[in-house]
Amino acid sequence: MHLKAILFDVDGTLSDTEDAHRVAFNETFQAEGLDWRWNRDLYKRLLTVNGGVNRIRYFVDTENLDTGFDGSERDDFISRLHAKKTHRFAGFIEDGRVRLRSGVARLIRDAQGNGLRLAIATATSLSNVEKLLSSCLPSQDADAFEVFGTGERAVRKKPDPEIYLWVLEQLALPPRACIAIEDSTNGLNAARSAGIATVITTSPYTLDEDFTGAVAVVDR
Repeated sequence: MHLKAILFDVDGTLSDTEDAHRVAFNETFQAEGLDWRWNRDLYKRLLTVNGGVNRIRYFVDTENLDTGFDGSERDDFISRLHAKKTHRFAGFIEDGRVRLRSGVARLIRDAQGNGLRLAIATATSLSNVEKLLSSCLPSQDADAFEVFGTGERAVRKKPDPEIYLWVLEQLALPPRACIAIEDSTNGLNAARSAGIATVITTSPYTLDEDFTGAVAVVDR
């Protein structure tokens, strides 16, 4: 079967967003009076946990941090903290501090010119994906994405294939008609578990990960 669709991850793939996310986390922690700070080495380790809420929870658990809350109240606190971080990151996009990776805009245009369908498969929020695309692409290119598989759509985050399976269902396409573009082992495993061939484009935080099973690995 001929290729019919390209499924894009966002963070580290469409855009080198990861360090901007890290800064947004740190600024949010500071604004909330928390003495937490994620340096690049720590954040690289935390990126093995997909989804911002899960990442904060993992950090709190592994560092045995006292949030001042227990049980469901602690979960609510972490969710509120992540929501504030998401709002701060959206401001970074609006201020032009987050841009597309080199070659991405051309790839999107070429895909459209060849009749390929485009979709998103990410743990990032829909609002942030829409802001990124609208701020970095002409409207006709941003509007070319017909399915947005974002963080709100999947309970189980990558490397679970849930988000990819949802996107395939929305596109009404079999896995063999699609290719995924990812930057991490978690993303690669999620896409491959959904039966989708995957191209890896490495990012600064994923250069030394194991990409066995990818159909190609492309350096920055």
